[in-house]
Amino acid sequence: MLDLVIVGAAAAGCSAAVYASRRNLNFKIIAKDIGGEVALSGEVENWPGTIHTTGIQLAEDFHAHVKNYGVEIEDGWEVTAIRQVKNYHEVVAKKFTGEEIIFKTKTVILATGIHPRMLNIPGEAAFKGKGVTYCTVCDGPLFKGKVTATIGAGNSALESALMLSEIAEKAYLITKFADTPETKGGFPKGENILIDKVKSLPNVEIIYNANTCEITGEGLVKKICYTKQDTQENVYLDVNGVMVHIGMIPNSGFVDCVEKNENGELNISILCETSCKGIFAAGDVTNVPHKQIAIAAGQGVTAALSAIDYINKWREQE
Repeated sequence: MLDLVIVGAAAAGCSAAVYASRRNLNFKIIAKDIGGEVALSGEVENWPGTIHTTGIQLAEDFHAHVKNYGVEIEDGWEVTAIRQVKNYHEVVAKKFTGEEIIFKTKTVILATGIHPRMLNIPGEAAFKGKGVTYCTVCDGPLFKGKVTATIGAGNSALESALMLSEIAEKAYLITKFADTPETKGGFPKGENILIDKVKSLPNVEIIYNANTCEITGEGLVKKICYTKQDTQENVYLDVNGVMVHIGMIPNSGFVDCVEKNENGELNISILCETSCKGIFAAGDVTNVPHKQIAIAAGQGVTAALSAIDYINKWREQE
């Protein structure tokens, strides 16, 4: 019987592991890969105490910190189910080779993160990290003085355009909705104050009623193509960067016993408790409104300390 199983090995999971190690818990940290979305973040300049690093380097630093405590991450395991049995849990995980293992544990911390919803158009995958990004906060500063295009119609797309208006020479904002009162001016889920701000910016050009259809380039992104919905005409724009903000998908599909919101995010308390006794959650997979590395790390610490409190009481009950 383990004290704790941490699922995920990025900012939240590794932070939880450090605190679990310092309390001498008997625990495992298991993950499909080390670093998660952090490793795909490109340039990172918003991690406190480090002026500049890369997502890959930061993920390696997280891994090294955990290993320093003598903890080996069980890498390459995908958790497929969590079962509640009496007052403990069974965590079912499969190796990519098909091998399966079941961990029995008093507590679980879910730090599985999210993955971006993709456009699924030609060129998107090929230019990921070469001009295509899913995080303007992370990578927007790389396009200083350049031309960018943001795709999306929600608050994250509007915030992307606002940020890029201060960085890029010109920023396109492509929405699939028409500029009508019924669609709130092309952004039906956007906040009015953000819509008004974006529409007032001189270097932001909004393209309405458009479906992005292709991304092209030579080594790096050079053009983006969109189709006008009314005429079916294809239009190519010269751009250096493409910011995709059409939503994020939480990695929570394997969890059945925890309450989720309408987006599939795990609902948590301020102590990172879920609705299932003994299961905690941290980072981007939760309903925390801001998906940032520093926030995920802090939640990982909170989840670990909450799990420790629970384990102490669990022992008393035994």
